[in-house]
Amino acid sequence: MNAIRTFGTALIIFLAGTSVLFGQQDTSGQAAGIICDPEVDALVAKHISLNRAMNAMEGFRIQIFSESGVNSKNKAQTAHDEFQAGYPGTGIYLSFKSPNYRVRVGDFRSRLDAQRFLVELTVDYPNAFIIEDQINLPKTD
Repeated sequence: MNAIRTFGTALIIFLAGTSVLFGQQDTSGQAAGIICDPEVDALVAKHISLNRAMNAMEGFRIQIFSESGVNSKNKAQTAHDEFQAGYPGTGIYLSFKSPNYRVRVGDFRSRLDAQRFLVELTVDYPNAFIIEDQINLPKTD
């Protein structure tokens, strides 16, 4: 992830330095063509393909259930189904990380958004808490 950020930062700095070339007009009022190294186009194409390949980002979720032991998988599935019935349309994720089954909800980009939803959940899930996690990217048209 850091390599992508470093690449993106370097690309932005490079493009900012060359932004003077964009939008210039020649003496006849026509837009001037830009001559650049083909490797710049290759870097931009690589950056675009890396961004399209990413399907997750750092964000926050709310953990509403975590348990290990006998029947923990069934209890986690029950918690999953109950949450889904009570809060339709909210992303819900059941996972296993030895030895615990966990149920986490939401795809929040900021802690503040997660905190707002946590306030609503405390009535039904008093032990719920916010956790940093990889979240799904918002859907775009």
